[in-house]
Amino acid sequence: MRGELAGKVIIITGAARGIGGAAARLAAASGAGALFLTDRDAAPLAATAESLGDARVAVLAADLEDPAAPAAIARAAITAFGRIDGLVNSAGYTYRMGLDDATLDGWDRMQAVNARAPFFLMQQAVADMRARGAAGSIVNIQSMHAHIGLPDLAVYAASKAALQVLTRNTANAFKTCGIRVNGLNLGWVLTESEMHMQADVLGRGPGWVDETAATLPLGRLITPEEVARQIVHLLSDDSAPMTGVSIDFDQNVFGGQ
Repeated sequence: MRGELAGKVIIITGAARGIGGAAARLAAASGAGALFLTDRDAAPLAATAESLGDARVAVLAADLEDPAAPAAIARAAITAFGRIDGLVNSAGYTYRMGLDDATLDGWDRMQAVNARAPFFLMQQAVADMRARGAAGSIVNIQSMHAHIGLPDLAVYAASKAALQVLTRNTANAFKTCGIRVNGLNLGWVLTESEMHMQADVLGRGPGWVDETAATLPLGRLITPEEVARQIVHLLSDDSAPMTGVSIDFDQNVFGGQ
């Protein structure tokens, strides 16, 4: 067993599958004292929890579009395990919407899940840490699209750019409290939701993975497990004193040719 997270109580959102699920598995293997997992999809969330073996785990099915969800998640985590030492804002929502076809409902949903919910989850986690005079670490899953974004991902890019600013702002606000806040700007990751989006929603079919991989420097997409390794590192004391940093976790160099 790895020991990077020895004894820490960690909340992970979007834990049913993909990056959140991979982070939960690696956090358990890295010695986390307890994991509080949440997702809107109850059945796969329960399956993730069951896959963690002897780890101390509690779950809560919650939809981050609900303004009451962040407080409910934090309250349930503290009730279950007594405190919050770390938070991973992994849950996210994406859909193709640009300036020419964006809707008010789409804008509101994207901002609610990708920016509002992580902000108020950070509020809850920081409040618990400060009340105990304890250090802590928060990791926000952001996106390379926060730099500019494709034209048909304007609304998604705006929500992730908001999260990137909130990462830096929160890190700065609580830097003297031992509370570190960092983010990962992710490139193309091979998750279940991305497979559905590309193959089914965008109609590219099952061959899209190989087609896309051929255009990338490594000849493949980033895996959820690779992202999970970075998440665990940022949660751990090994990454101190780093705070307020948004790491471009991509195969390409932004701005390069």
